[in-house]
This record gives sequence, C-alpha cells and structure tokens, in this order.
Amino acid sequence: MPTPLNATILKKGAIVTLQAPNYQQIETTIVFQYNPESLSRTISANVPRASRGAPSNEILLLKGAPREQISLKVVIDGIAKLHEGDKTVLEQGIYPQLSALELLLYPKSDVIKAANQRTEQGVLEINPIAAPVTLLVWGDKRVLPVKLTGFTIDESYHDDHLNPIRAEVTMSLQILNYSDVPWEEQRAKLFFAHQVSKERLAKRAYITNVQDITGVNVAGRLR
Repeated sequence: MPTPLNATILKKGAIVTLQAPNYQQIETTIVFQYNPESLSRTISANVPRASRGAPSNEILLLKGAPREQISLKVVIDGIAKLHEGDKTVLEQGIYPQLSALELLLYPKSDVIKAANQRTEQGVLEINPIAAPVTLLVWGDKRVLPVKLTGFTIDESYHDDHLNPIRAEVTMSLQILNYSDVPWEEQRAKLFFAHQVSKERLAKRAYITNVQDITGVNVAGRLR
C-alpha cells in the first residue's frame, strides 16, 4: 500500500561504526528497532583545574566544550516475528541483535588472534586494542561521536531453547568532542559541526525585548 503524501515517516535512531584508520567510511549500522521513549542527558562544564594559591574566579572559565553523558533504553522485541514464523527468531531469538550491540565493546577477534600469535612468537604485546569508533545518529541535528561506556541488558522473555526474545538495553554513552580527539580527525569535525548548528538554533530562541517580557529594565541598570 503506498504511503500517503502527507504522512510522516518516523526516522529511526542508530549506532554507526566507522572504519579505521581515517574513520571516513561507514563500517556497520545498528538501527534501533524502536526509538527510545526518552533520552537522558547530563551536561557539565569543562573547566580547568584551579591553580594552587590563585584567587577564585567569579567568571566561569571554559577549557572546551562541556562533557555530556547520554543514557537511553533500547527495546529489542522478537515476539511478533516469532508468531509470524521468522526463521532467524525461531532458531536464535534476538541473539543477533544483542550480539551486534555487545560487540561494540569487544575488540575484533582477528586482532586478538593475531596479537596472541605474535605473543607466542616472542613478540611482547603491551598496547590496548581500540574499540570500534562509534557515532550516535539521532535525527539530522545529532550525529555525534560517542564512546560507549557500558550496557545494562534486561532479558524479559525466552523461548523453549532459552533464546532471549525480548530485552531492554540501557546504553551509557559519553559524547566525544574536539578536546578528546585530534582536531583533524573526522570525529572532531562532526562535533564541531554539531556545535555550529546548535549556535544557529540558539539564535532562534534569543529575545531582545527583555523589559516587555520580564517587566524589568535590565539595560537601564547596566548603565
């Protein structure tokens, strides 16, 4: 059935991983089956440490963009497809979707295998292995580089083979800005573009007729 011309098509949120080393190409995309009902954001000022013995500043000094943490809950539900006889859900439940999310916190298995083989050959491996580089895509105005810091997975239903068929995944994300990654890297450019867009949006919320709205002649008191 064709979609009516005046119908609004709901856009989906997603987690996107980028290919190393330049991070300019998409590697995988994990689309949210259902957009989270709510998204919790915690924003804190990025301020320098006060110098020892220096007087306190009345003006807030900013070292860079604020630190922002995001928490959101994603629902993965295979019950409808189970009733429809979907082969994948019948055989594996929602393991594939859960695995795709969980692997965002895993180093790639071929990298682990190669590192262990070098260790067996007497080559000492001391460098940690980088996690996938990820973006949170939440509408046109939020394409943000993020670092996933953890998941809480609540599996609420299982089939006869104990495969999960419904789960709620609470994701903890830290937004990465141009203070966290090299300026020339793609992630820094994406965050900077996000800030510039935010500045444009903020101009639409500013007002000039303060006295008319508040009843206070603030400008007169500044003379």
